[in-house]
Amino acid sequence: MKNLKHVGKIKNTGSKVLVVFRTLPGESNMALVVQTAPLSDQYHNAIIDLVDSDTGQDSWEFGEILFARPFPDGRPMLQALQSDNRLSRVSTDSIIMTPTPNTEILLSELNALIAEQKNCAIDDLYTFVKGAPSKSSVEKKDEDTVSVASSSNEVLSDKDIARNYRSQADAMYKEAARLRKEADELDPPAKKAAKAKESESA
Repeated sequence: MKNLKHVGKIKNTGSKVLVVFRTLPGESNMALVVQTAPLSDQYHNAIIDLVDSDTGQDSWEFGEILFARPFPDGRPMLQALQSDNRLSRVSTDSIIMTPTPNTEILLSELNALIAEQKNCAIDDLYTFVKGAPSKSSVEKKDEDTVSVASSSNEVLSDKDIARNYRSQADAMYKEAARLRKEADELDPPAKKAAKAKESESA
């Protein structure tokens, strides 16, 4: 059986979760997760199929794929989960990752290992997310907000999810521009080819 990324459970309850983002900007001790059991069959099957797919497993963060994929009813996955209050902020030391049925590791420990491999601080892991904002541009939460988030499963705010949307949109725009540039190099558009010929004859 292959290892599965992004799959885990809540330590105290055993509730199965998918980790959408393993850390949050400015809050590396917090992760964003979705519990799978409360989802409708339609949503549950779609999101499990996605995390099992090569695309889901190749993604650095599962949220990168959720942003771009729709549920069967056409609703964008990440937006739908946010609107339905299915996204929760949970402390990384209360999430047990289960890449296989016989393997368990705390997300906090996994993040430490990944940071060591990336030769960076745990606080900087979020910067590997496609389109992530620079560390200096991330708005820091006040201490009261952090203490509340640390002690409860708090739904991600609209402001936080909007930041993720913008980051993902920027990443998709850059990727589209890169692909278009490569396509133009392989097969120049007719207009460009015509202009090139005119300049040569001139």
